Amino acid sequence: VGAYQTKLEAIAAHEDVELTVIVPPVWRDPSGAVHLEKSHLHGYDLLVEPIRVNGRYHFYYFPTLKQHLQRLRPDILHIDEEPYNLATWLAWRQARAAGSRTLFFSWQNILNRYPWPFSCMERQVLQGIDYALVGNNASGEVWRAKGYTGPLKVIPQFGVSLELFQPPAASRPSGQVIIGCANRRLTPEKGVHLLLEAAVNLPGDWRIRIAGEGPEKERLINLAQRLGVADRVQFDGVVSSMEMPAYLRQLDILVLPSLTTPRWKEQFGRVLIEAMACERVVVGSDSGEIPHVIGDAGLVFPEGDTAALRERLARLISDADLRQRLGKLGQARASAHYTQEKIAAQTAAVYREMIA
Repeated sequence: VGAYQTKLEAIAAHEDVELTVIVPPVWRDPSGAVHLEKSHLHGYDLLVEPIRVNGRYHFYYFPTLKQHLQRLRPDILHIDEEPYNLATWLAWRQARAAGSRTLFFSWQNILNRYPWPFSCMERQVLQGIDYALVGNNASGEVWRAKGYTGPLKVIPQFGVSLELFQPPAASRPSGQVIIGCANRRLTPEKGVHLLLEAAVNLPGDWRIRIAGEGPEKERLINLAQRLGVADRVQFDGVVSSMEMPAYLRQLDILVLPSLTTPRWKEQFGRVLIEAMACERVVVGSDSGEIPHVIGDAGLVFPEGDTAALRERLARLISDADLRQRLGKLGQARASAHYTQEKIAAQTAAVYREMIA
C-alpha cells in the first residue's frame, strides 16, 4: 500500500538501520487483486518477489526468501505476519538457519485455536521467536495466554503520514454536513448498514458518502432504498491509499460502526487516525480497539446501537463548534501518538533492543 510505505522510509532514515523490504507484486484477495503501489521508496531496498499459493492467507509463502537471507545475512528478520501462518513458520526457520534474530507482528485480538498443522507451527514459532510486536493490548493478552513468554511490545503496524494526511487548506463552507464511511471491503462486520439505519429521521442537512467494494454493497444499496435515504447516500467504490487523504478532506464526519463477531473484532481502525490527521471528526463503535484509538478526540457509541449513533450524529450536525473542537483534538492526538515517524522510532528501538 503506497501510503504505508512512508513508515519504511521513516525506519530507513535511522542512521543505524539498513533496510531491505520483500513484498509480492500482487495479493489475490477474494474481493479483488491488490497490486503493489510503488509510491515512497527512498532510503531502503524494495525487492518484489513472487509468492506461492497467492491469496490463501494461511498457506502462502515466499519461495525465494531463503536465498535472500543467505545473501543478505540480516541481523533481524522482521516478519510482518501472524505466527500461525506457513509464511511465518518458514521465514522463522530460514532466518534461524541464516543466523538472524526474528520477530513477528500480530493483530490477533481474539483467542482462536487452530487445527494441525497450524497449531504446531504456531507453537514452534512462539517458542523460538525472539520478539513479538502486537497492534493492540488485547493481542498481547492473546499471545501470553497461548504461552508466549518472550519480550513483547504494543506498536501499531502503521501510523499516518502527516505530509499526506493534512487538514484542508480552507474550511468547508457551512451548510450541508458530509458524513463518510471509508473501508476497502464492505462486509457485515464493518457495520455500514447501521449508519444507513441511523440516517432515518436524522435531522439537519446532511449527505452520506460510502467508500469500498465487497459482498455487502448490493445489500447496502437496496437497504438505502428501502429506508428512503438513497437520494442522500453516495457509493464511491474503492478509494486507493494515495487518494484517501483528498477523500477524507471532503468529509465533515468519519464513522466507523464496526460490529464484533465470534471470530473478529476491530483490531485498530487505521482510517480513524487518517481522518483525525485531516482534522475530521471521528465517530466509532466500542468494538475492539476503537475507543482506545479515539480517546477523547471523538465520539464513541455502543456497537449495534443505531439510536445512539443517530444521537451522536445529530449532535455533531447541529453543532459546528463541537465539530471544529473535536477535529482539532483529533489532529493533535494523531500527531502526538500515531505518526509514521513515531511508529518507526518505536520499531527501530525494538531492533536495537534485540541486538543488545
